[in-house]
Amino acid sequence: MRIAYLGPEGTFTHEAVRRWAGAQTRGGDAAQLPLATVREVHDAVASGAADRGVVAIESSVEGYVVPSLDALVGSPDVVAVDEVVLDVSFDAFVRPGHADPSGLREATAHPHGLAQCTRFVAEHDLLPVPASSNAAACRDLADHQVAFGPRLCGELYGLETLATGVEDFAGARTRFVVLCRRDDATAAWAPVRAAGHARDAWRTMAAVTPVVTGPGVLARVTAEFAERGVNMSSLVERPLKVRESQYVFVVTLDGAPWEPQVRDLFAALLGAGDSLKVLGAFPVAPGGPGLDGVLPDHVPTGSVLGSDDDATVARGLLW
Repeated sequence: MRIAYLGPEGTFTHEAVRRWAGAQTRGGDAAQLPLATVREVHDAVASGAADRGVVAIESSVEGYVVPSLDALVGSPDVVAVDEVVLDVSFDAFVRPGHADPSGLREATAHPHGLAQCTRFVAEHDLLPVPASSNAAACRDLADHQVAFGPRLCGELYGLETLATGVEDFAGARTRFVVLCRRDDATAAWAPVRAAGHARDAWRTMAAVTPVVTGPGVLARVTAEFAERGVNMSSLVERPLKVRESQYVFVVTLDGAPWEPQVRDLFAALLGAGDSLKVLGAFPVAPGGPGLDGVLPDHVPTGSVLGSDDDATVARGLLW
C-alpha cells in the first residue's frame, strides 16, 4: 500500500500515518510518500499514484484546516474513509549549541502550530515565521530560530530540545482523515462493516449547497435533521469559489450514508432542491463530542445564560 501525506518526515500527519498504517497493514508495511502540499496529496490519490492519503482536517484549538476541507469539497474523485485522532503536544527545538536566548529571534512552525504556542512566543519575544509544516520548520531551522513540532522532529533532524509541552492548551487534539478514490470507497469500508468493527458508530461529512437561498434556508436544512433524529455534530460554511456571497454548508452528522435515517434525510434535502455530496464517512468511537451537551465552563468567555441577571444578559447581548 502507498500512503501519501503532507511532509516532510516528522509532521503530526506523518505520526498519524504511522499509527494508521500500523493498525491496517500488519506492522506498518506500507510505502509512505511525503508530499509538499495538501493538494498534492489529493492529486496523488485521485491519479492512483497513492492508494491512500492522510491530511489533517480539524484541530481542537484552531478548528477546521481550511486547505484540507476545501480540497475535499472541490474534489470529484477523493473521499475520506477513515480517521485518526492524535493528542497534540509541541516541543520547542533549536539547533545544537544555539540554546542561548539572546541569539534567538524567531519562532517557526506551521501556522496552526504557531497559533497553539502563542504564549511561548510572547514570553520569549520571538517573531512568528510561518512554515509549510512543523517538520519543514524543524528540518530547515536556522541558528537564530526556535521551531515547534512533535518530539519525533527532534529525533529525525538531530535538534536540541529547548522546552517541552509549550502549547497554550494542554490536551489539544487533531483529527486526520484517510483518503481514497471515490470509486474505491465501498471496497475500503467493506472489511470494517463485515467485521463489526470495535468503533461501531459512524460519522459522515457532507456538502449541502442550497440552490435557492434566502431567509430561513439554514433553519429549513437543520429542521430536516431534527425531524429524523439525525444528530449534527458540526456545521461550517465555505464560500463557493465562483459565486460571491454564496456558500456551501459542510455538515458532519452521526450515522453512515447507507443507514435508513440518513438516506431519508438526504432524499428530503434532494427533494427540496438542494445539491448534496458526501465528502467522507468513517467509523468512530461512539459518544464523541459534538454540538450537544457542551458544559457551561467550556463556552466562550462572556457568554450568557437565560438564568443570568438582566444586566449580565444586556452586556453579553449588547441590548
